[in-house]
Amino acid sequence: MRWPAEWEPHQAVWIGFPGDPAEWPVRLAEAQREVAAFADAIADQGVGEAVILVCRTPADADVARALIETDVQIVVEPFGDIWLRDSAPIFVTGSAGLFGQNFGFNGWGGKYAMAGDQDIGVRLAKRFDLPVGENDWILEGGAIDGDGAGRLITTRQCVLNGNRNVGLSSQQVSERLHDALAVEDICWLGDGLVADHTDGHVDNLARFVAPGVVAIPQAETVDDPNSEIFDNAAQQARSSGLSVVRLPSAGRYEIDGDIAPASYMNFYIGNRVVAVPQYGAANDAKAVDQIAALFPNRKVIGLSSQALLRGGGSFHCISQQIPSI
Repeated sequence: MRWPAEWEPHQAVWIGFPGDPAEWPVRLAEAQREVAAFADAIADQGVGEAVILVCRTPADADVARALIETDVQIVVEPFGDIWLRDSAPIFVTGSAGLFGQNFGFNGWGGKYAMAGDQDIGVRLAKRFDLPVGENDWILEGGAIDGDGAGRLITTRQCVLNGNRNVGLSSQQVSERLHDALAVEDICWLGDGLVADHTDGHVDNLARFVAPGVVAIPQAETVDDPNSEIFDNAAQQARSSGLSVVRLPSAGRYEIDGDIAPASYMNFYIGNRVVAVPQYGAANDAKAVDQIAALFPNRKVIGLSSQALLRGGGSFHCISQQIPSI
């Protein structure tokens, strides 16, 4: 069994489409346009990967159809919110083929428990005839990142948080990750970004970009609220034997006067396209250029994620890839 890296070939990707006004009371239409643009970009005129846009209602699906400009499949499956990275299965490959590992989901530590999120992963897997198994502990896909060679990076703040799995030690979690995802080496970082309501998902902080190589932001302004967090993460990653590439930080980013977890690390690596969030921040173009240097065989593009960030995440958070076998 092996958990493929995100840069390995995908047969498809699930993407959540926003539609609930109660969860998106501000700039919903803009968030919908951002997700549609992301889906179109990853489909890449039908030569990227199969993109499956998941809508919670037929009315939301009608909105999506009006926005999509390329060959994207639209399906209706009820869910609470769009963060399929966390509520959908994580797929591994092995001698028996493709297999989804589904984990318990409790609304990011009980903060946002919404109907449909607990079983959306199983329903999607069944809809597409994908085998899936259940793991009896809480884990969100955005809390971990892997390099396809048995290495995983995560944060203690999230995975060892008492609001997920009471009493589990890092050793016990390591054993469970080994059993579910064939993980051999785990790099434990400390905290995630300030104001991240997921309790510090690693996909906003540190991402594998090659086997044994992890990208971590570098603060460039004195008011960056995550400066120390970034530096500590880089030091811990190096101490774990990983090579570290420093990329630009989005800097201090506020929404309605409050710090928001804006991060270029929430990029999605598609078969042909890498989509990098853009926030109207000073380092937007610089982040795209430097991420492009890491993926020379892909088209790396920046796409607006300002409305999506109001919901707490970006492109990586709303997507879950299905590897090719």
